[in-house]
Amino acid sequence: MARKRKEFPILENVTITDVAAEGKALARVNDMVVFVPFVVPGDVVDLKIRKKKHSYCEAEVVRFVKYSETRAEPVCQHFGVCGGCKWQNLPYEEQLRAKQQQVFDQLSRISHVQLPEFNPIMLATNAALSQ
Repeated sequence: MARKRKEFPILENVTITDVAAEGKALARVNDMVVFVPFVVPGDVVDLKIRKKKHSYCEAEVVRFVKYSETRAEPVCQHFGVCGGCKWQNLPYEEQLRAKQQQVFDQLSRISHVQLPEFNPIMLATNAALSQ
């Protein structure tokens, strides 16, 4: 007989604080880090926990209480379905900052590499892309 899964409570009025890896964002609830897809920093949401580990959990949005002012309208009609461009709901400049922070975190915190000061990622322009 299969073990009955424990139902997790819904976390209400959780503010998303940062962008995380793989297109997810994160929030902190008490001492737990919560990873959530398809949200941006500043969103206030109600969350349903789907997977729980000792130091973190993964959740999905049940309801948006308040949308972030940073939120952008995704350009692609397939956003959220195909899994390609996971940060289209962020403005392009914020996407670049998030990607740069992710590289910095992986090298410094995870790999313990001493890094010099970064130059910001350069914006891609149509002229640069066509060369």
